Amino acid sequence: MEIKTWISAFRLRTLPLALACIGMGGFLAASQQAFRWDIFLLCVFTTIFLQILSNLANDYGDSIHGADHAGRKGPSRAVQSGAITPEKMRMALFLFIGLCLASGLWLLWTAFGFNWSAFLFFFGLGLLSILAAIAYTVGKKPYGYAGLGDISVLIFFGVVGVMGSVYLFTHQIVPTQLLPALSCGFFSMGVLNLNNIRDIESDREAGKFSIPVRIGHENAIRYHWFLIVGGIVSAIVFTVLTYQSPWQLLFLITGPLFIKNGLVVQQKSSAELDPYLKQLALSTLLFVLLFGIGLLLAA
Repeated sequence: MEIKTWISAFRLRTLPLALACIGMGGFLAASQQAFRWDIFLLCVFTTIFLQILSNLANDYGDSIHGADHAGRKGPSRAVQSGAITPEKMRMALFLFIGLCLASGLWLLWTAFGFNWSAFLFFFGLGLLSILAAIAYTVGKKPYGYAGLGDISVLIFFGVVGVMGSVYLFTHQIVPTQLLPALSCGFFSMGVLNLNNIRDIESDREAGKFSIPVRIGHENAIRYHWFLIVGGIVSAIVFTVLTYQSPWQLLFLITGPLFIKNGLVVQQKSSAELDPYLKQLALSTLLFVLLFGIGLLLAA
């Protein structure tokens, strides 16, 4: 039973987002004939460890600060419900920090070897990623409670997640690749926004000033549409700038899935939104798969 509790606390349904940004990086590298399976798999493991660390820290931090309580509309959390004690959750946080460091260092050694400038730069990015995963809801002044979670998601699930992983393969920066990175970032922000719209009342009561709490429910819906449209438009602009074949438009097949998500947020009550977090995360992963396949078929 305890194993099931921990698996639930890992929030595996959030992993498609983490895998999407790494997948996008892998596809972009493959389109430059620079893909390597060893680097890709180490990217996957490192990212999964970071995502689980973030989820556990979020569970712990929201329980400590009162954002998780009996009146919350989302799934019950492990610490808040008493299924996992705060002491055990803190031990799990240290365990996953260690796993992130071990996997990350192995990844950097595989990608850069004795290129110490690149190694140390990315090691610094890795430490920032770990800090960002924890400080979102943990500490005296968690930045998630100040409404800064969205910009963090854009940075780590978009710019750093995609362009950083591409650099591990290619050791170069291609400016136009910022556009598919923004697509992943915007869609990931959409998942966070959905989560925050669902929890808008409980977050307001706990003093967690997420974007929806700050701008209100109706404006949060408009913001959600901006993120969805922004993600699709970024991919379209990249395709126009790098156009070689109609295959590059394959990702447009996912358009109706994103439109459906926007309509759901617009039409349903906050209490009904929880299943659509998973729907948007999986839609993002499918978007990346079709975007990447189109790139490879066009090459």
